[in-house]
Amino acid sequence: MSIVFICGNHPRHAFIARCLAKTGKLSFLIIEEREQFTPQPPANLDEHLAALFTFHFSERERIESQFFGTAEWPEVATLKIQASELNSQAVIDIVSKHATALLISYGCHKLSSQLLNAAPKHKWNCHGGLSPWYKGAITHFWPSYLLEPQMTGMTVHQLSEQLDAGNIIHQCLAPLVRGDTLHMLAARAVMALGDDLPRLAELAIAQESIAFAPQSSSGMLWRSSQWQPHHLPMIYDVYQDRIVDAYLDGKLLHKEPNVFRQF
Repeated sequence: MSIVFICGNHPRHAFIARCLAKTGKLSFLIIEEREQFTPQPPANLDEHLAALFTFHFSERERIESQFFGTAEWPEVATLKIQASELNSQAVIDIVSKHATALLISYGCHKLSSQLLNAAPKHKWNCHGGLSPWYKGAITHFWPSYLLEPQMTGMTVHQLSEQLDAGNIIHQCLAPLVRGDTLHMLAARAVMALGDDLPRLAELAIAQESIAFAPQSSSGMLWRSSQWQPHHLPMIYDVYQDRIVDAYLDGKLLHKEPNVFRQF
């Protein structure tokens, strides 16, 4: 019984791959080349917004390097692909042959129904956000922007043809650590998943079915087009990237997230 992991190529994705490899059951990695990790600011920004944009993404790179190291991958069979090759026959054949216990994705583009059907047992996605409240894109940014950093977390859900809509298998929260910035908080959410994922994968290997929670609320589906550099002053100018501290100091509304966990 083995695992196939389809993921992006950023440091956080390599970290989760290493966590899965701890099971000894990771048989194949499919790594999709993603967008540039530190993009250039749009040409039409004023000087201040351009500086915030550059700082925001350079901080993301620095923090991910600090938390996850370089993109060091486990020594298993690996196929590197472009987004256009994600649902190719070559990938479908790998999934059919090797995902006998679990197909799991994280940070890749949408998988086709043909590819999903090739996996005979469990099919999960790791989503960087708490569903159903934070589905879609950039969902470790929006909780802090909306002044609820306690809603920063990860969701493992069943893969479905609808984006981030499958039944919830497991969720974990980022611990709130005084002094943490937005990117530190996001990294802690990924690390919390890394702690839980080997045990979750073992459940998939051992069991034909696993308890789940349906996404009964429509929640919010965030699209990448909704994010713009003009959101950055809220984080960096108004709160000096100390929204976690503001929450811990009782300056923000407290609302405890209700998460679903296997253990």
